[in-house]
Amino acid sequence: MSELHFPTSIPVGISECLMGVQVRHDGSHKHSKYCTQTLTGWFEFVPVCPEMGIGMGSPREAIHLQGSMAHDAIRAIGNRTATLDVTDKLIAYGIEKGTELTQLCGYILMGRSPSCGMERIKLYHENGMPLGKTSAGLYAREFMRQQPLLPIEEEGRMQDARLRENFVARVFAYKRWRDLLENGLTLAKLQEFHAQHKYLLLSHHQPAYRYMGQVVAHAHQRPIADVAEEYGRIFMETLKRVATNQNHTNVLQHLMGYVKHELNATSKQELAQLIDQYRQGQVPLIAPLTLLRHHLKNHPNAYIEKQVYLQPHPSELMLRNFI
Repeated sequence: MSELHFPTSIPVGISECLMGVQVRHDGSHKHSKYCTQTLTGWFEFVPVCPEMGIGMGSPREAIHLQGSMAHDAIRAIGNRTATLDVTDKLIAYGIEKGTELTQLCGYILMGRSPSCGMERIKLYHENGMPLGKTSAGLYAREFMRQQPLLPIEEEGRMQDARLRENFVARVFAYKRWRDLLENGLTLAKLQEFHAQHKYLLLSHHQPAYRYMGQVVAHAHQRPIADVAEEYGRIFMETLKRVATNQNHTNVLQHLMGYVKHELNATSKQELAQLIDQYRQGQVPLIAPLTLLRHHLKNHPNAYIEKQVYLQPHPSELMLRNFI
């Protein structure tokens, strides 16, 4: 099997402090070498700092999210100055950027930030005591509302190998979906796209794949724009579910079925054993995949060679070496 070609300038939003720019409230940064030295080979980052964007400057007074048990209204208030309220500005900026940056295929946010945090940002009472509730950062919340399908992840969560692999795979998948729409979606193209993503989708959620198959099967009965809206939404929601070892194992066993009749007893046993070792967590996913790809190279199958599952992202990123 030949290596797939991947685009090298996919537009991805990023919290500006992760690029090493000193825009944090204390005048520091949170430089992510993984982003600037590894992902930059394929991603063209679009840096945004919402607090700088609304004119707060750096250094500046830190803010926190304030709420109450009585209602869901959340305010972004200064840590020292109670009259410093940038709620409306952050909300407006999130809406503005979410509407403006429609070219993005992903977004990496700075976690634990009252403006950029994707989730689990603590809320506080007016007296400064924890409320026992959490929220997304106000800028991030509004941006995500504008672009609900966009793959978004926090830099800190990407230290987890499975979440890192999942996010990067979703960025490339979203790019493929966007390209399909921009080049003019037809029923034939949708059928081909669905077929190519069969095993990738099965590795994430089998019921969703079956439902999407029904959407494609009945697509001729509906306007293609309506089909695209439903299919694209379920496609991205399905890929957001982190694939499990069990689902990966099921997919590997299915793929083995395409070559097992071409293999001798020793080779079949070797591949089956490696898949089982992966199931038990003894080897990473790359181990059975590499052997499977080796057999597919020696015994080509046109249908399987088109499966995105075999290489959903550049092999140089080594994302499947650790899951």
